[in-house]
Amino acid sequence: MSDQADKLREIINDLKKQQLTKQLSTENVLEKRKCRVITVTSGKGGVGKTNISVNLALNLSKMGYRVVILDADLGLANIDILFGISPHYTLLDVINNNKTIFDILSDGPMNVKFISGGSGIEEMVHLEKWQLEALIEKVASLDKVADIIIVDTGAGISENVISFVLAADEIILVTTPEPTSIMDAYALVKTVSLKDRDKIIQLVVNRADNEKEAISVMNKLTLAAEAFLGVKLKQLGYVLYDTNVVKAVKRQEPFILSYPKSLVSRQLNEIAHKLMQVDQNSMKRSSGIKGFFRKLANLNNA
Repeated sequence: MSDQADKLREIINDLKKQQLTKQLSTENVLEKRKCRVITVTSGKGGVGKTNISVNLALNLSKMGYRVVILDADLGLANIDILFGISPHYTLLDVINNNKTIFDILSDGPMNVKFISGGSGIEEMVHLEKWQLEALIEKVASLDKVADIIIVDTGAGISENVISFVLAADEIILVTTPEPTSIMDAYALVKTVSLKDRDKIIQLVVNRADNEKEAISVMNKLTLAAEAFLGVKLKQLGYVLYDTNVVKAVKRQEPFILSYPKSLVSRQLNEIAHKLMQVDQNSMKRSSGIKGFFRKLANLNNA
């Protein structure tokens, strides 16, 4: 009986060790996993950048990803308007009012969450080093609850916008077929390339009249960037002009919820799927939200 009891204890101990090893391995993977931070930007205002950000986020959530939007448009924060939701707190409350990052997360449709940056982003520049480190540690908690963080920036090539673009792992550049929009998009690519030639910039053409026009704009920008800047843009896709988008904005509802079967919703869905078709090396290069805010702080204090 003693031998049988010893054998039983040995088996139980082995099972416990295996369980502990598996648990530690899982915790290690979770600790190392970092979310993808994708900045959505444009060279010119009024091109539908925020609409792309919101509807892209919803599509990604529908695909099973945990998505958070950071509204970093300092001048015209519109995420809350498109969602029809007023956030109670902003990033400034994390800095000044001892709120956690989870306190300021607002619930949007389809499990998408969003954060209003507000004046908290500008305030980062004036923080003491210890305050900045405390903020970064608080924000880092998002890496555990999000797979993708979409940062909706302001438009143009101001210092603030370029800082957000340079801090992100990936960039989605939105333009329309208007000549001024194309030129401003090129100017943004040029500004970024002078500071970081290795940035992944993915191009979306919005409000094109037809497929031929959209492809023509993508090809022109791609060829110009490669020929004159030595930058290879990735063509992520296009969204044709659709009156349903305007109707949805008036209803303060994302168009993929108002008109899920419309052409514009199908095209955004294609863009979302293409965005997620990335190689493993791209995933490994992700620095997560903690890395994003650290880079942003370094750029702002340079």
